[in-house]
Amino acid sequence: MAAPSDTLPPTIDPVAAARWRLAAPAASPWLHEEVARRMEERLQWIKLQPQAWCHWDAVRGGLQGHELVRLHYPKAQVYVHESAPQRSAAALAALAVSAWHPARWLGPAQHFQAPPEGAVQMLWANMALHQSAQPMELLAQWHRALGTDGFLMFSCLGPDTVRELRELYRALGWPASGHEFTDMHDWGDMLMQAGFAEPVMDMERIVLTYDSPQRLLEELRSLGCNLHPARFPGLRGRGWRARLEQALSATLARPEHEGRMALTFEVIYGHALKPAPRMPLRDQTSVSLQEMRAALARANAAQRKQ
Repeated sequence: MAAPSDTLPPTIDPVAAARWRLAAPAASPWLHEEVARRMEERLQWIKLQPQAWCHWDAVRGGLQGHELVRLHYPKAQVYVHESAPQRSAAALAALAVSAWHPARWLGPAQHFQAPPEGAVQMLWANMALHQSAQPMELLAQWHRALGTDGFLMFSCLGPDTVRELRELYRALGWPASGHEFTDMHDWGDMLMQAGFAEPVMDMERIVLTYDSPQRLLEELRSLGCNLHPARFPGLRGRGWRARLEQALSATLARPEHEGRMALTFEVIYGHALKPAPRMPLRDQTSVSLQEMRAALARANAAQRKQ
C-alpha cells in the first residue's frame, strides 16, 4: 500500500495550483472568515500561551480571523507570511500598525515575513492546505517554523465539499467540477508522517444557500478554482454558461431552504503538536550530559502543564 504522500492529493494539477496561488484575490472570503471564527473558539481548550505565532497566508485565511487570534494572544509577537507578492502588500496595508500609534512601540512586535526556523509556538493556517499540490512539503514548512512543543492549528475543505455540484457535472456528462479533497483521517496520517504528534481532527458540514445561480458561481469563484487535471481544457461559451445556470436552478433548489439553491461544504479542523526530537536508538547509544538535562527539563515542563 502506498504511503499517503505518494497518493494524496490525488487530483491536483500542480501548474493550476501554482497559478491560483498567485492569482487568488487579495480578499478574505466570507466562508474563510466564518471558519476562522469557529477555529478561534477552539483555542480556549489549549493551555499553551505562545510568545510568538504565525498566520500563514493571512489575507486569504481571514483578516477578521487574524484580529480574533491577535486579541486571544495580545502579548505574543506575530509573523504574517504571504505566499504571493500582491497579498503581501495587502497584508501590510491591512495589519501593519501605524508608526504614530503607541502600539507600534509598546505592543508586541509584528513581522511581515516567514518566521525563522523554530521561532513560533503556534502556526495558524486557515483554509489553505486543500489547495496545495504538495501538502507534505507545506506541512514540513509548518513543522520547521514551530519550536519544540509548539502547535499547529489548521482548517481545510473535506471530501463532501460541493458534492451537489459534483453530482450535477456527472449527470451532465461533464469533466469533474473540481479536484478531490483529502479525508481528515488521511490528514492525520500525513501529520504524523511530517513529524507532528497527537493530531486531533474533527469536521463539520456547513450548508450555504443562494437565491440565484449567478450568486452561487460568484461565491465559488471567490473560494478557488478547478484544479483537476482532467477539467475542461478550454474556455466555454455563453451557451454553456446558460445551461449550467439552468441546471443549477433546476437541481440544487431545495424545499427545506424555501426554494433556494444549497451547497454543502465539509470543513476539517486539525490540531497537532511538534514534539521534542527523539534520541536515536542503536545497539549502543551515547547521550551527552547536556542532552540528558534537556530531556529531563522537557519532561518536567510537560508534567507541570498537565
